[in-house]
Amino acid sequence: MSRWTRLRQWRPSRLGLKLFVAILSVNVAIAASVFLAVSYSIDRGFLEYLNQSQERRATLLADGLITRWETQGDWAWLEASPERWPYIVRFELGQEHRDRPSPLGEAQDFALRDSDGEYVIPPTDTPRGSMGWRWLTLYSDMTPSGQREAIGALGFRPPQEMMERMESRFLERQQRNLVLIVISLGLASLLLAGGLSWWLGRRTRALAGATLRLTEGDYHTRLPERGKDELSRLARDFNVLAATLEASREARARWVSDTAHELRTPLAVLRGEIEAMQDGIRPLNQENLSSLAQEVAQLERLVADLRLLSQSDAGALDIQLAPMNLSESLESRLNDADRWLEESGLTLTTALADDVMIRGDAQRLRQLWSNLLDNSCAYTQPPGKLSVSLICERGDAVITWQDSAPGVPEEELSRLTERLYRVEGSRNRASGGSGLGLSIASALVTAHGGTLTPSASALGGLTWTLRLPLLTAS
Repeated sequence: MSRWTRLRQWRPSRLGLKLFVAILSVNVAIAASVFLAVSYSIDRGFLEYLNQSQERRATLLADGLITRWETQGDWAWLEASPERWPYIVRFELGQEHRDRPSPLGEAQDFALRDSDGEYVIPPTDTPRGSMGWRWLTLYSDMTPSGQREAIGALGFRPPQEMMERMESRFLERQQRNLVLIVISLGLASLLLAGGLSWWLGRRTRALAGATLRLTEGDYHTRLPERGKDELSRLARDFNVLAATLEASREARARWVSDTAHELRTPLAVLRGEIEAMQDGIRPLNQENLSSLAQEVAQLERLVADLRLLSQSDAGALDIQLAPMNLSESLESRLNDADRWLEESGLTLTTALADDVMIRGDAQRLRQLWSNLLDNSCAYTQPPGKLSVSLICERGDAVITWQDSAPGVPEEELSRLTERLYRVEGSRNRASGGSGLGLSIASALVTAHGGTLTPSASALGGLTWTLRLPLLTAS
């Protein structure tokens, strides 16, 4: 079974389970928090509300009982018919038309004593009797003495005991509601976790499969880019990576092919001349040996250039940066190239600012100027022009190097610093070098922390713009 087959059989069960557990746990925790908050609110705020409500009801019932006592003159009528007590309570509390009494207005929550402290209506349904009950003294002005006297006391059950009775009902109701909430949350979590695991799993499987194909060398693999979330950005980054790897492989293949081609030509010439000497076709003299030496020197230059570029790629380029005068370095190399430019049919004009200081390697910069001179002399048609300027601009030393016709097509400008790349057309002449000079120039500029940018020249040829950071005072 291949790795790809095993990958396709993989299912995100662990991921789905984790999502399910996480979502369910959060929802259950929220439900429990709400329940605890409601319970706390009832224990604190609702108890106070019960106290106030029970006192109001007791006061209302007390007024009604005082009126009835004043009508009857004593409590004998109630002692003789205690079954009338629930009706009296409901009537005085305005609940006579209700099918069921209010939880806060039941007759069993009230008791009545006469003026001697004897129970007319004793407390009921409480294991502690009247302990903890609150009592409200009843006064009347219509007594036999004609003075305001206590005629009894109305007792009412403390809210704490009422809470115990109501709490069982409330908790049963809340527990039933909580069970329904938890079940609903569980179902919602199951659906949500299932949908998320399927959606996320499908996209992660696609990414995993594409990554596996990429590791197996299929750089044409691309992922669909849908949406603007993190996974979509990851897909875009993956596509950029795949495109970069594909371009790198193509460049590497082209690099190997071009390098082999560059080495094949001088080797073929060497072999041909050596065989000619061996066969006696060409004499073994100083002239023919000089020709062989030139071909060997060309091979040495090519190998040295390749070594420099490989060191640049590895970040191991031997370069010693130190404060130096860029103006003097450039002017000195251009002065030394007068004869070279004259033989190439080029007229040089310069405009160099004085004493431009940078951190650089004098030997490497001289190599940079030589490569640019070689490119201009090799490809500019005589009689031609070369213009070099040096200015300071926004913390950079800016060198503008431009020559006359022929120019370079705009679509090929970005490829000029590619290794072994030669422009097809007017700037590709038999006198051209190996195609590594501009690649080396770009590597040297980069090693100095600068940039090298090609563009069309106003003289009709090519312009190179070099930016190197100026030396800052420490």
